Amino acid sequence: MGLGLGRLKPELYKQRSLEGDEGSRRGGGCGRLHFILKFDCDLEQLIVKIHRAEDLPAKDFSGTSDPYVKIYLLPDRKTKHQTKVHRKTLNPVFDEVFLFPVFYSELPTRKLHFSVYDFDRFSRHDIIGQVVVDNFLDLADFPRETKLCREIQYVSSDNVDLGDLMFSLCYLPTAGRLTITMIQARNLKAMDITGASDPYVKVSLMCEGRRLKKRKTSTKRNTLNPVYNEAIVFDVLPENIEQISLLIAVMDYDRFGYFNLQLIPYVH
Repeated sequence: MGLGLGRLKPELYKQRSLEGDEGSRRGGGCGRLHFILKFDCDLEQLIVKIHRAEDLPAKDFSGTSDPYVKIYLLPDRKTKHQTKVHRKTLNPVFDEVFLFPVFYSELPTRKLHFSVYDFDRFSRHDIIGQVVVDNFLDLADFPRETKLCREIQYVSSDNVDLGDLMFSLCYLPTAGRLTITMIQARNLKAMDITGASDPYVKVSLMCEGRRLKKRKTSTKRNTLNPVYNEAIVFDVLPENIEQISLLIAVMDYDRFGYFNLQLIPYVH
């Protein structure tokens, strides 16, 4: 079946809000974010100026919000910037500048991720939405200063990528054997106070929402880029392959990111 590169989904940190869900169902927007990008070739850094946001949804009972913005240049999650919180406004003016050291040649592999939040003093902060810039070289006048305005996209969680998982699939119908070879993961989210994780991969064979069997790899200690090269084998009859899917979880203690993989029927 070939080689796969799966993007892990951050299903853990769900921060749902009644207003956000209702706004999404009604087709309501989450406002717009105005920002400026420039690349400094001499200092080799990306300059990000967050100018303002407008028409944000109200998250507080008072009919306003207390917005701020978090910024990542993915896949690096260690470097995170955050604006100041602006109280009781749906049209905050930030005018703050942030710097991300990066080589210009690396930009095609990087992604600028803005998460707009509503600050809450007494509970978990509500996610308002996100803006993602994932193709810098298509921007007009880049690396010179480029002014941008992007719609803030509704999300139910702050879905900053948790990393990538590389694996291969092979199905041998004559033997009824499905082999998943876990090759490696990279850029995983740090879960330990040391700044690393102890990741392992758990694979569940699923049928109509029921777990039939499960297997797991060995645990790799103190790393965010584990290399496994381990094969996991399930017995699956050819007549059942179309009903089977895989649930692959990359885990560190009780925290994980996962994605579903629906198997493609085998073709001779």
